[in-house]
Amino acid sequence: MKATRILFFFIFCIAFFKLNAQVNVEEKVKEQSNTRANNKVDEGIGKGMDAVEKGVKDLFKKKKKPIKDEQPEVQAAEGQATEVPKPEVQDVKPISGAPALQAYSKFDFVPGEKVIFYDDFSQDKLGDFPALWFSNGSGEVVTLNNYPGNWLSFAASGAYYPDRNLLTTENFTVEFDMIFNFEEGMSFGAGFYIVSGNIKDPSEGGAVPGIAGVKTVFSPLDIQLSGYENGSYTIGGEGSNIIKSGEKVHYSYWIQKQRLRIYANEKKVVDAPRIIPAGYKFNMLRFELDDSKPFIANFRVAAGLPDTRNKLITEGKLVTYGIYFDVNKDVVKPESYGTLKDIAAILNEVPDVKVKIFGHTDADGDDAKNMDLSKRRAASVKAELVKTFGVKATQMETDGLGETKPVAPNDTPVNKALNRRVEFIKL
Repeated sequence: MKATRILFFFIFCIAFFKLNAQVNVEEKVKEQSNTRANNKVDEGIGKGMDAVEKGVKDLFKKKKKPIKDEQPEVQAAEGQATEVPKPEVQDVKPISGAPALQAYSKFDFVPGEKVIFYDDFSQDKLGDFPALWFSNGSGEVVTLNNYPGNWLSFAASGAYYPDRNLLTTENFTVEFDMIFNFEEGMSFGAGFYIVSGNIKDPSEGGAVPGIAGVKTVFSPLDIQLSGYENGSYTIGGEGSNIIKSGEKVHYSYWIQKQRLRIYANEKKVVDAPRIIPAGYKFNMLRFELDDSKPFIANFRVAAGLPDTRNKLITEGKLVTYGIYFDVNKDVVKPESYGTLKDIAAILNEVPDVKVKIFGHTDADGDDAKNMDLSKRRAASVKAELVKTFGVKATQMETDGLGETKPVAPNDTPVNKALNRRVEFIKL
């Protein structure tokens, strides 16, 4: 039987190559008048040869059984793609490659220990304005051709902000990804305000919103910033911020009482010790637009200063939200550097301390895949602590608990963000 099958494929191969040779001759006659058609034939021949070679190889090996649920999932995905095509923005510059963690060696940003607001627009329908935001302009949730996830596209001039009191403390952090589309000669990209005011009256104060705050304005070359209260600017400054149109920038704002530090990707671009008016509680974070129409994603606000040493050494448990991964990925993102550096300093200082690292996910997706992902993420954290920060591998064990230990219901973007965490347990 085996010999018969081999003979059959040998005859098939001869017939196939004879047929394709005829096609090739006919197409070569047309070559001078239709080069594109000839290229298609050449491509077809290449695919045909690959198919024959694969068929011959398959005679001598077992075929894998198809995954039971694979076909229905493929059909469902194809049905969605056909019936509900996702709008995409095609004019964004391609990704040039993810930066290495070591590129952030001077990045000392550590996010607040409690997430109080998070929105990645994953729960919003493409083409709609996001449910958790307010604006007197217009916008929609879109996907981009070269950057993953959902993005809020600002479509018109106006103010955009989360439609709720954020209840920040005197120490808090704000992070977001932004992509600018600068047109030639444009000097203004967007403004971002930290405001103390009436959330029900976003126009309070007019051009200087609320009763007090800090205004930061992005342009292609710098960041202009001004503190204000009672309608008057009190102090100003600027920082270098070279932005290329179409490239993603991860902005990190670190507010400690009156001090404001701003990071653009791995670089600290602002460190203003007295820019924030004293004595106010800031409850509104808003973008102001003029002519530019940028995109934002992964908007996160966290309160409080992490007490890493006390949590890890004294209490024996450190829960951190400052170690980042892309969706369904286990590679530690470089903006995790500040948090990892903080943890590594303690482990290196007290080498007798041993910890177990646990990864946790939200409940989106398959349970088994989430469990596997959480284990791989914990292992990746250990690997980075060893490779980049010199922590002894013998000090750390790893495991993952997937979605089995939630700290909040998996019903909103904020609660899901709380469940996506990394924990260090002292052994």
